[in-house]
Amino acid sequence: MAILWQALVDAWQLLIFADAALVAIITLTLQVTGAALVLAIIIGVPIGAGLGLSRQIPAGGCLVPLIYTGMGLPPVVVGLFVYLLLSNQGPLGAWGWLFTPAAMILAQWVIALPLVVGLTLTAVRTIDPALHLQLRSLGATRRQLAWTILAEARLGLVAAIVAAFGAIISEVGAVMLVGGNIAGETRVLTTAVMLETRKGNFALALALGILLLSLALLANFMFYLLQRRGEMR
Repeated sequence: MAILWQALVDAWQLLIFADAALVAIITLTLQVTGAALVLAIIIGVPIGAGLGLSRQIPAGGCLVPLIYTGMGLPPVVVGLFVYLLLSNQGPLGAWGWLFTPAAMILAQWVIALPLVVGLTLTAVRTIDPALHLQLRSLGATRRQLAWTILAEARLGLVAAIVAAFGAIISEVGAVMLVGGNIAGETRVLTTAVMLETRKGNFALALALGILLLSLALLANFMFYLLQRRGEMR
């Protein structure tokens, strides 16, 4: 118990005095996760909205089950797939991305994209079909229809973004495989927690863990506030 208490005290000191190693890890984590999330939103929301608005799903209805399957992809399998793509013998080996933040962004994007697409699709399809008919009867264009439906499904969209953020910021297997956990280069919060715990540096591991939990809590608290704001309208 004394060891745990001392580790907690040391962890708070690292947080309060902004340890340089801690700041570097946090900064890289936010850069990698933020870039992957933004790319997933830019690509995934239009795809999910398009599938949700269209009642005619291509390929005999096989696309949606594939998307839902992708939502449960094991991160370590994603990491292996991206590793093979970016390795020297892989089709993208010439890019030289392996063991760089770019490879980590790619792996996290692959994890986040199905979540954004699938949850956006579900959110759009929960909107009353009568709204579609009403908007069309008023002469709304396809773009106006899409924007209105997305506005109505905004809570579902926020949930999709929060879920994707939580999935990739807490992920360790894929980023470890493609990033290598290199100090000052590819070390993020999750991989640093694992490394420092193995080294017995419990103070730094706890500080990193507290930060990781704080980021997840902040994302979910923001979603809660948006949800309450939407319910009050």
